[in-house]
This record gives sequence, C-alpha cells and structure tokens, in this order.
Amino acid sequence: MTDLEKRLGYEFRDPSLLTLALTHSSRSNEEGRGHLGCNERLEFLGDSILGFVVAEAIFRAYGKKPEGEMTRLRAELVCESSLVDSAAPLGIGEALRLSRGEEQGGGHSRPSMIADAFEAILAAIYLDGGEQEARAFLGRTILPKLESAAAACRDYKTLLQEAVQAKGLTAPTYRMAGESGPDHQKTFTAQVIYNGAVAGEGSGRSKKEAEQAAARAAYAVFAEEKR
Repeated sequence: MTDLEKRLGYEFRDPSLLTLALTHSSRSNEEGRGHLGCNERLEFLGDSILGFVVAEAIFRAYGKKPEGEMTRLRAELVCESSLVDSAAPLGIGEALRLSRGEEQGGGHSRPSMIADAFEAILAAIYLDGGEQEARAFLGRTILPKLESAAAACRDYKTLLQEAVQAKGLTAPTYRMAGESGPDHQKTFTAQVIYNGAVAGEGSGRSKKEAEQAAARAAYAVFAEEKR
C-alpha cells in the first residue's frame, strides 16, 4: 500500500487506475498517449458521482429546505475551493503526474488541476471498489463539511432583519466599505448599519456575498445577547 493510498484510505486492486487519475493531459501528451492516457475521462465520471452523493446527503439532512437553498449548499460543497481544501491533507497536488513544463510552471499547486484530480480519484475508487467505497471516500473528505457549509449558506440578511424587528429596532441597512484586488478577482467589504451604528462587517467575492458576511457577523452578536 503506497503512502498516497494510506492517506486516501483506500488500497487499489488495480493501481493503474490511480496512476491514470493523477495523470494530467500535459503528461499524457508528452508521452504521446493522447486523451486516453490522462485523467479527463475519470474526472467526467467523478464529477457526476460527487454531485449525486452530495445532493443525496443534502436531501437527507436538509430535505425540508427550498430547492434553491439546497442548490446553493451543493455548489458550496462541490466547488473548486472545497475540493482543493479536501485534497490538501491527502497530498494529491504533490502526487500529480505533469509534463516538465507544467511542473516548472507550478502545476502541482494549481487549484484547477488538484480539483480535477480529486474527482478523477473518486471515479477511480468507484471503478476499482464500487459505490460503497466511493461513498466512504466522500464520507472522509467532503461530507464532514456539510454542517459548516449549511451554516455558511444561510440567509443571514433575512435572519438579521427578523431578529432586529423582533426587538423593535430600525431595519438594518447596508453600505460598501471598500474593495480591493484586481478587476477579475476583487474582494468587497460591506457593513451593516442599524440604530446609526456599524453592527457588523464582512468581506466576499461579490457585493452580495460581502453583505451576507456582514449580516452574519451582526447576527452572531444578537445570538450572544440572547444567551
């Protein structure tokens, strides 16, 4: 059993599947093997397995939520950053099989390549060991984040407004406090105001996300005051 398999928690009957899952198209092309020698087809299968298992878990745990909320929660769990976060302790980035050019260009730490390999490994486990082993792998990596992701996806603007109104206070308003970063990757900072004072501040990749973060900070204060 290799060190990577130990970290994955799964030993392959057919180790070539794991090798394929780790092989980027640049390496396959460098070796003259074309699309059959890279992980793109496994990634295609893994993406579908990931989406189904995560959707099922959300439905079982939060099936009474509106469809839109469940969709946002699924997106939170299967997005690139979530996969990269889960792949980091497994050492998937370091294990990628890349061309010399990609290695020199920092491919081992490129988020898109790591996320693709994570999905490819999921598919490889499914093909090698079946559905239960694939579910078990996600149970060790992605699904433990379900509760925290659900909390992050809550509509804190609505929750805050309801909490403020219950206390008979003026409805909160929002204002942008700043933005930073290049145009293609800006970070926005928002503040929530009620009773003439800043009650919370938060940042996000969009103005809407920043307002939600600010509302979450303000709502946390309300939650503490209720204790």
